[in-house]
Amino acid sequence: MENINALKPRPTTTIDKVPLFQKAAFGSGHLVNNLLPGALGVFSFFLITAYGIDPAIAGLLAAIPRFFDALSDPIMGFISDNTESRWGRRRPYIFAGAILSAILFIVQWQMFEENGSTYNFWYFLTFSILFIFANTIFSTPLIGFGYEMSSDTKERTRLMGIANSVGQVSWMIVPIFWVLIANKDLFDSQADGVRTLSMYVGFACLFFGILPAIFCKENDVSDADSKAKITFKELKNNIVILWNNIKNMTKNLPFMRLCGATFLVFNGFQMVASFSYFIIVFYMYKGSYEMAGTVPAIFSILGAFATAVLIIPIVSWLANKYGKRNAFIISTFISIIGYILKWWGFVVVDENTAVLFNDVVLQIGVVKFSLEMPIILLLPIPFMAFGLGGLFTLMMSMTADVCDLDELRNGLPRREGTFGAVYWWMVKIGQSIALALGGLVLSLVGFDAGKSVQAVETMNNLRIADIIIPSLTAGLAVWIMWNYSLNEERVSKIKKELQERRAERKMKLNK
Repeated sequence: MENINALKPRPTTTIDKVPLFQKAAFGSGHLVNNLLPGALGVFSFFLITAYGIDPAIAGLLAAIPRFFDALSDPIMGFISDNTESRWGRRRPYIFAGAILSAILFIVQWQMFEENGSTYNFWYFLTFSILFIFANTIFSTPLIGFGYEMSSDTKERTRLMGIANSVGQVSWMIVPIFWVLIANKDLFDSQADGVRTLSMYVGFACLFFGILPAIFCKENDVSDADSKAKITFKELKNNIVILWNNIKNMTKNLPFMRLCGATFLVFNGFQMVASFSYFIIVFYMYKGSYEMAGTVPAIFSILGAFATAVLIIPIVSWLANKYGKRNAFIISTFISIIGYILKWWGFVVVDENTAVLFNDVVLQIGVVKFSLEMPIILLLPIPFMAFGLGGLFTLMMSMTADVCDLDELRNGLPRREGTFGAVYWWMVKIGQSIALALGGLVLSLVGFDAGKSVQAVETMNNLRIADIIIPSLTAGLAVWIMWNYSLNEERVSKIKKELQERRAERKMKLNK
């Protein structure tokens, strides 16, 4: 690792500090950014069981909108980077996008079984594509907004830490949707549950989604002369500019390292994300969904809770004490320990297994939620949480630093929106690949969800894959980041040079 003593603490100036209220408002946007895709993932399962859509067709309904998503993200990033308005270049899109996303999320789920699978297919596909565009209008400027809220490298980490902690609340809520939708005391049918819950999700996202646009302050250092003209007349020229911007990003080695490390850590985790559910049900509880109960949901909720409350603050402290690269390496190594500990955490449950909150049931109205949890299953959770908890807190902060390097090399306008779009585009593409490979691994180990009892060899192989895959990808990510060169001292020098360059530019314009 680099010389830690070289990373001397530099006080954050008042102008670089983001007030806590603004950090919380920005975090509320990240809550929406997590809640919408999380709810979409749960609700999409019921396209098959509640609306009778063929599984292969349901797969198309998930895949086709992603194609439009991949195309629209960089375009929206470019548009927001080059927008000139009295309200700023990000806030109008965040405000409008939050409203449109919320409305379209609700509308896309207002389907009825009696309309038939063909009608429901086209209805859902149409509104899914519209929802994807609306969500892009919201989320892409939001990500770019976060990169420009402070020019201080340490304050960026604090901002992203709070934003990701707030965002984790979504992953404490999403697993509960499974319990609510299937509750016959609440809803007449699963379809009724989906329709109703989509309204609650939509209205919550509308409220929290507009808060960054209202309360967060933009810090746009780009002047109008440096920005492309966003008109249909300039469409061809703008496409060329966007393409050149993306090519320049591929030459930005620190950014490519961030993208590569994120691709490996996140998608290694995603590839095996469903394995924990299958291992809990088919190994720990011997194929009994009834006995497993809410254990898989609580396992996920506790992971999100530990990430938000415990891990992200620790990672933020590590980053500002020892440097972001070092914090990433440390947190990723700790996550590998967590993956390995799953071998001892996932145990066959019998009468001798120590259970936390045995026979304790939380009841809210007519909803009953069992809190039973094998104590040993808690073992890997805080260690594993360092993986994603460290990843996005640090990578989003480091991407903001990369935007400084890009301005130094390529000038204005600042391209935070485009960087954010390209970064998350790679995440989304990787996620699609990871989900496909996860299914392939399940097939290779011989797993058959139609059987209540799986072969011992199958479950052992699945448990080994559940450990080796994310550990290997995390190790490769550490290797990629080992020579990451954009440390805190270099970022401080770039910041100073940019300030001098901007001052000179301002003087010339005022003459």
